[in-house]
Amino acid sequence: MSEGLREGSTLSKIDSSRQNGEIGRKIITLIPRADKENEVLFVLDTNVLMHDPSALFRFQEHDIFIPMTVLEELDRAKKGPSEVARNARQASRFLDELIVKGNGSTVHAGIPLPSVEWATSIDNRCVGRLFFETQPLSKKLPKNLPGNAKDNLILATAFALSKSRPKTRVIVVSKDTNLRIKAAVLGLHAEDYHNDQALDDVDLLYTGTEELSEDFWDINGNKLESWKEGARTFYKVSGPAVKGWYPNQFLYMSDDSGFEGIVRKKDDDGTAVIELVRDYRSPQHAVWGIQARNREQNFAFNALLDPDIDFVSLLGSPGTGKTLQTLAAGLTMVLDKKLYKEIIMTRETIPLGEDIGYLPGTEEEKMTPWMGALLDNLELLGTHDHPGEWERGATSQLLMNRVKVRSLSLMRGRTFLNRYVILDEAQNLTSKQMKALITRAGPGTKIICLGNIGQIDTPYLTATTSGLTCVVDRFKQWPHSAHVTLQRGERSRLSDYATEAL
Repeated sequence: MSEGLREGSTLSKIDSSRQNGEIGRKIITLIPRADKENEVLFVLDTNVLMHDPSALFRFQEHDIFIPMTVLEELDRAKKGPSEVARNARQASRFLDELIVKGNGSTVHAGIPLPSVEWATSIDNRCVGRLFFETQPLSKKLPKNLPGNAKDNLILATAFALSKSRPKTRVIVVSKDTNLRIKAAVLGLHAEDYHNDQALDDVDLLYTGTEELSEDFWDINGNKLESWKEGARTFYKVSGPAVKGWYPNQFLYMSDDSGFEGIVRKKDDDGTAVIELVRDYRSPQHAVWGIQARNREQNFAFNALLDPDIDFVSLLGSPGTGKTLQTLAAGLTMVLDKKLYKEIIMTRETIPLGEDIGYLPGTEEEKMTPWMGALLDNLELLGTHDHPGEWERGATSQLLMNRVKVRSLSLMRGRTFLNRYVILDEAQNLTSKQMKALITRAGPGTKIICLGNIGQIDTPYLTATTSGLTCVVDRFKQWPHSAHVTLQRGERSRLSDYATEAL
């Protein structure tokens, strides 16, 4: 795969002016290039620009070609308040700014194309070019590609380019799997757009936990220090294993010692401070009547109930207890400890579309059909020690007054102060959407992201490009974040068997 698909992988490298469609006021200079035997020309599909408008600046020294069909599809998709429509409008702004900078005279020869780093770089030279379909190309489709579908027209353009430029390697870049398959049938090289891919392999995703070897204390115990601060026990260790640890990573041993700790501090000199975690599996430490049933759930409670941890991400298959634990911890922090004013819960409304306006009522009433998991868990949490019908009703009403349901589409411009925010089904969010939501957090706010990257419903998102995967990978170095991957289902024996067998 070309390096042009991977360089400059973070949107944060683009400054705010570029996000607003202004690609800068610098004078850019195109570097003359000697003709190469194997130049690369990337033909972009419409869905790439609608997925990431800044894709125009992410191919480094390589050239980009935009078929006329893509411009037409961007024009049709630009209307509406959806994320796709916003991205289509942003891509059109970028293209317009590039053409203006070229003064119209370089459109046929290729517009100088800056890279993503150009926004903050003092080196204004550009080596890539942006080409449009300025003259008719042969739209005669190959015999094995019948019809006039938009995808076929893009492939026909790429096919014509490959014939007219025999020394240039033409590559179709698309998020559409079927288009890539048809390109392969035609003998064209096609690739997915991987710039927003957080990891090459989802198996490399940070789990938040690490099992220590049986001889860990023998190897790293020479300079061991231990002390207590009230009921808390700390250890200071040093050794080769410390280098691979992350802040707030959970450590455990599978032997009879039952050791379970959390990395509280890690220094550059190869030392780390470990604190023994609290055991929430015992009835006396139950959280709103809920006990942890396994090691990972115990780690999750330690992260959720720690006021020094501002961001928590929980991954796990259905039935692992993500939502129940998060709500139980939230009610404890809001009602018992009074660290936050209220719980705010939101999620992406994928199955029925992004617009909740088709449902009657207020914002909260419109979101109610999507919050079945919230209502089910609140019902359980509100009845664990109130067997009577009146008590259950009164408790449920009290809980609902402190839990607010909000729509993702109305989050722009908001700031949450002293709130306990839950982002459910976060695997369906892009990295851009995730950034927009997390940056809503004001002072004293804690954000919890829940999801299962094995159940992604958003088109063109995969386990490696999901916004949830992105935040797990990018936040692991931050000392005020924690992550736990829940491994074992605890819903029921039927649910556990269905997860394994189906």
